[in-house]
Amino acid sequence: MTDQLPESSPGPVPPGGLRASHDDREAVVERLRDAAAEGRIDLDELDSRLERALTSKTHGELAVLTADLPGPRPRQDEQPLVLKAGLSGVSRGPGRWEVPGHLIARGGLGGVKIDFTRAECRRTEVVVEAYGEMAGVTIVIPEAWAADTGGMDPGIGGLTDRTTPDRLPGTPLIRLTGAGGMAGVVIRHPNRWERRKLDGNPA
Repeated sequence: MTDQLPESSPGPVPPGGLRASHDDREAVVERLRDAAAEGRIDLDELDSRLERALTSKTHGELAVLTADLPGPRPRQDEQPLVLKAGLSGVSRGPGRWEVPGHLIARGGLGGVKIDFTRAECRRTEVVVEAYGEMAGVTIVIPEAWAADTGGMDPGIGGLTDRTTPDRLPGTPLIRLTGAGGMAGVVIRHPNRWERRKLDGNPA
């Protein structure tokens, strides 16, 4: 009787190394065609990029093909996800949820927290309109994601950006717009307590 060797399990895969689906490839093909129609790339380059898109196996390979193009425009029929705090506050995440292309958060009197750490995001860019109002808005993004806060009006409460620019290929960029209001807007990566909770429940 021979001893059976235990099956080896693969280690964690970086976001850019995740396998791309048919839908992922089709989304990139559509963006490339739109870019050609807008005159951003010529027909020869379009053919070359389309061929590479259709044979790409990972998100990282696809991200390279659109890295120099503006983000996809929201579909006309796509409505933004609106989070209004009201008196008691509201949150989205940290559990699994699908990220739309556009979110609007209004802090109200109770505050809003948006946690992207467990979110399913198939987009290269996500627009978040955040209005701090009286209680503020807090946005938490994974370590591999990055944020562009240039379109944000800090207002009286201010904007606190504790994110790093170290964005991994194939991961989303959060474009933050809106106004800080009285309480301000915070965008950051998970803190120590949140990171410990994530490490303890990796699923």
